[in-house]
Amino acid sequence: MLLLAITCGAAVANIYYAQPLLPIIGQALGVPESTAGLLVTASQVGYAIALAFVVPLGDTLERRRLVSVLLGATAVTLTGAALAPGLSTLLAALALVGLTSAVAQIVVPMAASLADDRSRGSVVGTVMSGLLIGILLARSLAGLVAEFGGWRAVFGLAAVVMVVLAVVVRLVLPPVPAPEPDRSYGSLLRSVLALIRTDPVLRVRMGLGAVGMGCFSILWTAVSFLLAGAPYNYGPAVIGLFGLAGLAGAAAAPVAGKLADRGHSMRTVTLALGTLVVSWAALGFGGVSLIALLVGIVLLDLAQQSLQISHQSAIYSRHPDARSRVTTAFVVSVFFGGAIGSAAAAALYGAGGWVAVCVFGGVVAVVGLAVWLWARRRGIAMPAAV
Repeated sequence: MLLLAITCGAAVANIYYAQPLLPIIGQALGVPESTAGLLVTASQVGYAIALAFVVPLGDTLERRRLVSVLLGATAVTLTGAALAPGLSTLLAALALVGLTSAVAQIVVPMAASLADDRSRGSVVGTVMSGLLIGILLARSLAGLVAEFGGWRAVFGLAAVVMVVLAVVVRLVLPPVPAPEPDRSYGSLLRSVLALIRTDPVLRVRMGLGAVGMGCFSILWTAVSFLLAGAPYNYGPAVIGLFGLAGLAGAAAAPVAGKLADRGHSMRTVTLALGTLVVSWAALGFGGVSLIALLVGIVLLDLAQQSLQISHQSAIYSRHPDARSRVTTAFVVSVFFGGAIGSAAAAALYGAGGWVAVCVFGGVVAVVGLAVWLWARRRGIAMPAAV
């Protein structure tokens, strides 16, 4: 589980390295903030595309080999990002980084399949803790490396990490057979659509997953611009350290997993969505108060991680033989939400500043809470197996 958590975190970190670097990449390449923000969107779109067309292979291919091959491919794409001569090349390279880094979402259902029913939520929580830690430490590491070696060194170092992990996974993990090795690729993809069409609980969780990741991306795309300008005027190393404020969310992951194992998933989602709304109220004062900004970051990351674990525990319990495919359905929705959120945040910050970003994030969170309360009232939020 420790190796899977590390692999998951290191892989998903690749699509977040650019966030604290947006101001210096924009300056280096001579593009405005709103255009630099598209670098985050490119990696998230690539990630979402891979979720749709690559992650389902986890239900039909031997998983250890699939994971190690994708880690090696990620090393190649990161090298391309490090050597990119201009914005268009960097956009293409980061889209490919996102495409191959979706290996993280093959690791999560693989871990769920290795666990028994009584501990599945806890195991998913542990691996997802690795994922969140990877996301948050990515910003701190990227800022620190860029301070001394420039932004290109960040992607070069990440490429080396992927090579090491590809070798370790291949040597340490035993073979992990797929649940449906004889299923054709076309049938596999069609079955994802069938799952979405026939399961209203999955659809609700997909929508709420998009809301949570949308809020997460809105925050972490815009906050680098806020911290780089007045009144803070921080450099990339200090901006990256703000990712550590969100590590509290990693502590929430195992707790949320255990609550799901004990049948408290519904209450966890309600509380987490309420916390998400409150976080934006605190963040609204972040333009003038560092304490308010830090409180808002901690609350938002706590809420998002709790939501993610609760949603995935619910859909995995409903479809034990199709965990890679429900992961595809769920996380495609999640990361399209994230891509839309990051693009909107960059545009809103350029047009209306930090306050406009926080108002938008608050509206998204309120919509998510309203959808959840409606789903509970209609009886289509329960995670019971089908």
